[in-house]
Amino acid sequence: MSVRKLFELGGRKAIVTGGSRGLGLQIAEALGEMGAEIVIAARKPDELEHARDHLERLGIKAHAIPADLGKPEDITAFADGALAKLGHVDILVNNAGAAWGAPAEDYPYEAWMKLVNLNLTGVFLLTQAIGKRSMIPRGYGRILNVASIAGIRGNPVGMGETLAYNTTKGALVNFTRTLAGEWGRYGITVNALAPGYFPSKMTRGLLAVVGERIKAATPLNRLGDDEDLQGAAVLLCSQAGKHISGQILAVDGGAMAV
Repeated sequence: MSVRKLFELGGRKAIVTGGSRGLGLQIAEALGEMGAEIVIAARKPDELEHARDHLERLGIKAHAIPADLGKPEDITAFADGALAKLGHVDILVNNAGAAWGAPAEDYPYEAWMKLVNLNLTGVFLLTQAIGKRSMIPRGYGRILNVASIAGIRGNPVGMGETLAYNTTKGALVNFTRTLAGEWGRYGITVNALAPGYFPSKMTRGLLAVVGERIKAATPLNRLGDDEDLQGAAVLLCSQAGKHISGQILAVDGGAMAV
């Protein structure tokens, strides 16, 4: 097979959660450009429809299903809807997530549980549903979790107080490695991207305060942009990545190296 064909996704069916904006939309664009049919999920129907229209203008076949993936009942309904739209699922990108900043000693229980339910439990439940109902029976799957360098290391001093976010992303890292060991026998790869700092709605407030400090502490002296996850996502979701599983790929401008 040619190298070009290794990266092609024609005929593949993909889910991208949190796909209405930011990193999720960036990944959906990349998978769709390479030929995949996409279902995107997010909580807000208006943002989701805007994203679907954007993808279709790019020539990508896309569907939008609103869902709050922090709620088990929404996950069940979403999995039903996605399978009805696509028939089966080859690629699952678990990107939906939230952050909450507060000092650890004053961290609200409600905020803690919100992040645990969305960033971790929701990923488990959706992955279990899609794996059991589609990937395992077909003997094929690509699961890509969006973790964070915050799940690999703590926050540098003065760079935020995000205990629940870091904790859930750290758990997602080990979820990725453990599931790769269990589901490899079914022809399913499980990997994660660990982005560094990218401009987004989630990071807007932090970057306004310490963005220049973050760039200065990053070897490439830059933040991530609208293209920086696309190549890595295609690699890990295509035949080019068929012998890569259980890996956490930092896309961070070298921040984890120093």
